[in-house]
Amino acid sequence: MILVTGATGIVGRAVVDHLLAAGAPVRALTRRPDTAALPAAVDVVRADPGEPETLPAALKGVDRMFLLTAGPYLAAYDANLAEAAADAGVTHIVKLSSGRVDDPAATDPIPTWHRAGERAIRGSGIPWTMVRPLGFMSNALHWSHTVRTQDTVYAPFGHGRIAAIDPADIAAVATTILTEPRLAESGHRDRTYLLSGPEPLSPAEQTEILSDVLGRSLRYAETSPAEARDALLRFGVDDTMANAIMALRATALEAFTSVVHPDVEQITGRAPRSFHDWAREHRAVFI
Repeated sequence: MILVTGATGIVGRAVVDHLLAAGAPVRALTRRPDTAALPAAVDVVRADPGEPETLPAALKGVDRMFLLTAGPYLAAYDANLAEAAADAGVTHIVKLSSGRVDDPAATDPIPTWHRAGERAIRGSGIPWTMVRPLGFMSNALHWSHTVRTQDTVYAPFGHGRIAAIDPADIAAVATTILTEPRLAESGHRDRTYLLSGPEPLSPAEQTEILSDVLGRSLRYAETSPAEARDALLRFGVDDTMANAIMALRATALEAFTSVVHPDVEQITGRAPRSFHDWAREHRAVFI
């Protein structure tokens, strides 16, 4: 049995779907099973990484885990899940982490949280694999309202370029690793992978691709970081997460985020999907 945490989010749900397609038995951990809306083949269990007493039952019979947590309590969640996994006899954890964990200059919240989470997993004694994306193509979904209503993409850091990855490729990587029949011989044990898409793109370049996919003219309007932060707050994001997200967005100006890495193709045997592929698949959201 493979346990997926964060199973109702974009990446977690993609992992669930890929595992099911591979014929793997899947259990999903969620705080709200009644609203999870997961496929019938998934064993949905109620548990909360912030409530350690709820985890042993969720991990009973689990031998592998895809670990995805988020927010200021990420490190504590990872530690709780790793401890419960060790007690349950889990044999492998694949953690969705941050591409900047190994950068000592990355002292902003998100890589800091993930760095602590990785330490907790390593300390559990369970074989692990860390997958570290540089950015997510799905972040473009935040533009959908203004694309629909104003034919405009508003985003900060217009000169920044990120080799963002399609969440479906993260899921393909995780599924390949989790379903390897012989972990010790697969080369994935205690390894870290940097995951990227096939090319670095700026917000303006992504806008051009969306325009092509939608068949209508769109414009890119650069906003200030303060304006972008205010938009997050209006969307319902709290102060702590808004600050963390803006610090992460600012890394688009660093050379690190524009590097294309070969790990997706080396693990899955195929090239990562392009932003054009992703946009075409999600076209209906922007119409």
